[in-house]
Parts: sequence; structure tokens; C-alpha cells
Amino acid sequence: MREVRQAHQLSEKRACGLIGITRWSNRYKSRRNQQAELRMRLRELAGTRTRYGYRRLTVMLRREGWKVNTKRVYRLYREEALQVRTVKRAKRAAQARVPLPGATRMNQRWSMDFVSDRFADGRWFRILTVVDQYTRECLCTYVDRSQSGDKVVEQMKRLVVQRGAPESITTDNGSEFAGRAMELWAYQTGVKLDFIRLGKPVENGYIESFNGRLRDECLNGEVFFNLTDAREKLERWRRDYNHTRPHSALGDRTPTEFANVTGGRPFPLPSVDKAGPRPRQGYAAAGRKPPALDPVTDLPCGSEMRGKGLSESPGLMERLN
Repeated sequence: MREVRQAHQLSEKRACGLIGITRWSNRYKSRRNQQAELRMRLRELAGTRTRYGYRRLTVMLRREGWKVNTKRVYRLYREEALQVRTVKRAKRAAQARVPLPGATRMNQRWSMDFVSDRFADGRWFRILTVVDQYTRECLCTYVDRSQSGDKVVEQMKRLVVQRGAPESITTDNGSEFAGRAMELWAYQTGVKLDFIRLGKPVENGYIESFNGRLRDECLNGEVFFNLTDAREKLERWRRDYNHTRPHSALGDRTPTEFANVTGGRPFPLPSVDKAGPRPRQGYAAAGRKPPALDPVTDLPCGSEMRGKGLSESPGLMERLN
């Protein structure tokens, strides 16, 4: 406004009238707090947690004692241009999927799979990942140049000593999982191996989702020089995932915190398998709603009857009963 007035030699009243605003609007100065400290801390968190979105950053800020809501963090997140760059996936035709039964307690079902990556010199290595389907804990990120059935069994024995044996393990049909070594260990331990159908990775969605987070937050942002370096960095990320990273499926709690709260007891979680109980055999009314019964009402006492002009004659009481 000042530049316009000086260029055209106009008074404040004349310039405001031509633009269509009042002089009070022209003289207004914003008193909004720019929240420099919050912006600085948000930039620091986004710099260290490069693949965290504004919702997960909000959880991290609240843990530190900041009294902020999601809308404020989102506004500052956009103003500071901290958006996470993601690659848009090609859309596929929607298909009917079979609902998977969800785990209801700790150590009930595990999922495991392999992830591949390269060292700085171009050599490949593989990572064995194991996840508890209920607590979402990452139990294992074992790194080696090559993986075999014997090495998988060795890691399974180590996990059983630490946590106990699960009821079942969901895997694909790879030779490391479907080989004789894994079959013998499962038979001796009493663990059921649930193999998914060929070409259906969605049936093992827990480990597929975890592997996506592992690649996005760790593998794509780290440079691995040798086997020892890769094992140290993967183990450091696994501990951060279990003890620090908020998980949206667990109410923004960490997997370790959720496991400590539940203590192996069933805990209500969103599940795709919400079918009701099956009707009992031999019961004719199975599946029907119970008949609606009239609520029992209390009869008025003698004082209330006299107040309403009703007599306490035996005939009237018998008709009321």
C-alpha cells in the first residue's frame, strides 16, 4: 500500500477507497505467534526422521511435552515444505480379497520373509525379517550374504529361547522355508507353518508392510560397506522401530509399549475378521434375536395412590396386579 501511494501520490483515504478496504484494515498488523521454537524442533525431527509424515511427527512432539494438535503441525509442516516425497503406484483393478484371521495374543502368529539389498561395492546381501502379527514387534533382522534353511532354523531357535515358540508362522513358498531343515524344526518344536498361495503376497500382509517400512526408512537412506556395518545399522534401526517409532495400528504406541501393556492378554484391535459366532447345532432359534420383553414397572405406593385419588380397595389392587 505504501508503494502504491508513493507511486501515484495518493492519500491513505483515497488509496483505500480505490482498493475497497478500510484504513483500519490497512493499518492492521498480525499479532500471531510465529512459533519459532516449534518450527525449529519440527525441522530437526523431520531432518532426523526423513520418512516420517506430519501425523507421526505430531506424536513425537507430544512425547516431548509440546501441546500441539495435528492441524497446527500440518500447517507448519506445509509452510516449512517438509512433505515426504513418495512415488505414486500404478492403480490396479479392484479384486475381492479373502479376509485374513487376525492374531489375538502375543506369540500366536509370526510372519517372516527376505529382503535384498546391496553393499557400496555392488555385492548383494539378504535380510531375514520376522514380525509378531499381534504386537507388530520386529523380532529379527538377520543379515548375511546368502541365506539357507539351516541359517533360518538357527535364528528361529534363538528367538524361541528368547520369547518362546509361536503357534504358527506365515511364510511364502521359498526353498529356505519349505525345505527339510525348516520342516524338521517345525515338527520337533510343534510350530505350524502356514504357506501362502503362489503369487499372493497379500496373504502375508504383515511382513510385506514391515518390509516396505524397512526399505523406505532404513535401506534407502543408508550406505552399507560390509557385513558388520550392515548388521550394526539394521540392529540399531530394529531397536528404534520397537522402542521409539509410533505405530498407527497400535494407537500411536510403540510395539514394545503395546506388548508391555497387553502382557499377552487379548486386546481389542481393528481386525478384518469380524464375523459373529456360529449358531449352535440342535437349537431351533439359533441366529434369531431374543424376543423383546415388556419392562417390569413398579406399582405406586399407597401414598402416591391417595394423592392421585385412587382407592386402596382389594378389587382395585387385584385388577392392577
